[in-house]
Amino acid sequence: MKSFEYCCPTEIIFGKDAELKAGKKIKACGASKVLVVYGGGSVKRNGLLDRIGTNLTTAGLQYITLGGVKPNPVVSFVRDGIKLALREKVDFILAVGGGSVIDTAKALAHGVANSKYDIWDDIWQKKVEIHKTTPLASVLTLAAAGSETSDSAVLTNEETGQKRGLSMVLNRPRMAFMNPELTYSAPKFQVACGIGDILMHTLERYFSKDKDNYMTDFIAEGLLKNVIAFSHDALEKENDYLSRSEIMYCGSLSHCDLTGLGRQKDFSVHKLGHELSGKFDVTHGASLTTMWASWARYSYKTDIARFARLANVLWQIDEKDAETAALKGIDKMEEYFHSIGLPTCFSELGIGVQDEKNISYLADMCTDGGSKTVGNFKPIAKQDAINMYKMANH
Repeated sequence: MKSFEYCCPTEIIFGKDAELKAGKKIKACGASKVLVVYGGGSVKRNGLLDRIGTNLTTAGLQYITLGGVKPNPVVSFVRDGIKLALREKVDFILAVGGGSVIDTAKALAHGVANSKYDIWDDIWQKKVEIHKTTPLASVLTLAAAGSETSDSAVLTNEETGQKRGLSMVLNRPRMAFMNPELTYSAPKFQVACGIGDILMHTLERYFSKDKDNYMTDFIAEGLLKNVIAFSHDALEKENDYLSRSEIMYCGSLSHCDLTGLGRQKDFSVHKLGHELSGKFDVTHGASLTTMWASWARYSYKTDIARFARLANVLWQIDEKDAETAALKGIDKMEEYFHSIGLPTCFSELGIGVQDEKNISYLADMCTDGGSKTVGNFKPIAKQDAINMYKMANH
């Protein structure tokens, strides 16, 4: 194993009715007034929001709600939410939803605790270093982003079209309430996109130039195999607790850094996908599977043996020639994405074939106008990004 430092302070409360423990645990943190953040109307229609409100009130907590988080959360919403939270003097934030809601809550938490700074211009652009945040917890309703345990969050600036991530220890929530039953009402496509996101969070750590981290490899490979094994049941069997519980737990493990200890993260595919989401407002997980095979075919020669190993572990591909195995493994992953209804090219993503101008725009946004490279497994310059977008442009 290579050297690493690891701390994941999020307390996980997992299982049926986990969300009903929120009030008591939040009260124990010393909170008095909670801002409950959520997305669309589903948590209201299915009664979850009311149950949580009752739970908070029973625990002796006041609360206010803030709904309307978009699937690709935007800065303007966060700025308005910060003003509301400051005016109402909230001292705890509870996210009820998936990754977009939790990422929004993280930004709100930072903005409330550091109100003299702008959340985008100062904090998200890393012009200032913050050292405090508002306590945060989440009630997870979709297994996907892993934001409930991760040190990262993503926001979109709708004025500039930029979608940017921010990683730091302060992003780790205090608690994550995880009841697999709360994922039952999610649309099938969203569940599939969540599965794609979980796999990608692990793959983006698996492909690294750092060697000899065997325990980390086994954890990552086991997680990938487990998600793939349970994914079809999760999508095809109604209210299947076993498959939903396995995938929910894998989602948290995939992005809490456990699957990447001892090596540098890459996240090139995320960066390529973020620009698709920023311009076309497509679902995050779908943007990742759209780009993965193109990235893999463009990058596999960086470490053919690594791709060949994964092909064997996931798909039992056993070829004497490592390059043949690597390419067959990429093909098989692409077939798998199709089997769960996820796109692997622009047309399948629903944005159609793009012209040269848009391809260049995407590459510009990805590499800050060609001023930097993306990733470390195979550093991507602007022309590399153009080439990969072109490979997916059909």
